[in-house]
Amino acid sequence: MLTRLWRGLARHGRTLNERRGQQWLAQAAETLRSELGESSGVSLARRITERYAALPPEGRLDFLQMLATRFSTDTARLDAAIRHYAEHPGPAAAQLLHEAAESRRQEVLRRLNFAPSGTAALLRMREDVLELLPQHPELGEVDADFEHLFRSWFNRGFLQLKRIDWHTPAVVLEKIIRYEAVHEISGWSDLRRRLDPPDRKCFAFFHPTLADDPLIFVEVALTEDIPDAIGPLLADGRPPIDVRAARTAVFYSISNCQKALRGVSFGNFLIKQVAEELKRDFPQLRNFVTLSPVPGFMSWLKRAHPEAPELQALAQPGWQADAAAAERLRPRLQALLASYLFDAKTDIGRPADPVARFHLGNGACIEHVRWLGDVSEKGLRNAAGFMVNYLYDLDNIEANHEAHFKHGTIFASRQVRALREPAQRAD
Repeated sequence: MLTRLWRGLARHGRTLNERRGQQWLAQAAETLRSELGESSGVSLARRITERYAALPPEGRLDFLQMLATRFSTDTARLDAAIRHYAEHPGPAAAQLLHEAAESRRQEVLRRLNFAPSGTAALLRMREDVLELLPQHPELGEVDADFEHLFRSWFNRGFLQLKRIDWHTPAVVLEKIIRYEAVHEISGWSDLRRRLDPPDRKCFAFFHPTLADDPLIFVEVALTEDIPDAIGPLLADGRPPIDVRAARTAVFYSISNCQKALRGVSFGNFLIKQVAEELKRDFPQLRNFVTLSPVPGFMSWLKRAHPEAPELQALAQPGWQADAAAAERLRPRLQALLASYLFDAKTDIGRPADPVARFHLGNGACIEHVRWLGDVSEKGLRNAAGFMVNYLYDLDNIEANHEAHFKHGTIFASRQVRALREPAQRAD
């Protein structure tokens, strides 16, 4: 009985302390938003970010919900600014209207960034928002403010391109292993095979406030020809080629490292700048291509063509090892894949496949469809083994980019267009 009493008192004490902590955070955020001196603002921002990081999950949710409600747009101020602009239109009134429309929450987030490691703390905070958002849609406005600010703080002008090699500090190399999202790195030996040979390169974007934490990185293979499968590129014991014979730079893995930067695009800048760097160092290079997965193909196929007989064959373990059976599947699956790449769209008319959306949006062209290019478990499960070479023609990528976003144009080689069903080839 005494034990239950003590436990009850302990829980009550924790609840009371948590409530007091939440009240302190709310008041501290309000104080931070007011006009503080720089020194006191830095100190308070540090204390808030530290307190937030120490909260249990339910406490973090309370804090984020408080940001959503208590620090939203001041509607009375906004209404007054609207009336003022209607009566006195002009640049000054427009600026007042712009300031009034901004949520008070944005100023809180800006000032939290004053804290030492404030940017990293805010990235972790947005990760919490993104995780909670499906069950708590009221946090949508908070997420929108994070995205708005991060688009400014992580624009291309602040990013630093760095070469990653085997001599890069271990703290960064460990994160390359952890963040690799396309082809898992099995350990240090595997990482060395990707970084150390002269025909292998890796580049990453860094932000000045996150010196040891890459934002996005790309792994590159220098080859003589455009590759049709990932296995030989990653093989243990692969003999490196003489880089003087290389004619192709293959971007075979691109990994975003920070979940909190969803909606902030800088991958296009990375590919273009890396291509220019490689062209300068290896002027004999002629082709800049990817060897890319097609992560959405199988899920689309099951939704769009649930009765397709090919699905039954693909469900059989080891189907890819039967050369004759695989060859019978190839023509129809290639046509279905072409249909997916050209015709499957998001609600706003963009390519449904996220990798296709990324590369086509950057101005690339679908150059080759590679049957059984990735026969790993993941490659078979997600894409029936298909991979795609997207070609980056440095002279045309800007025009391709404009045409894709303005008109939805999908650039593809004649060979790839020929894979589509006859009725779909008119465009």
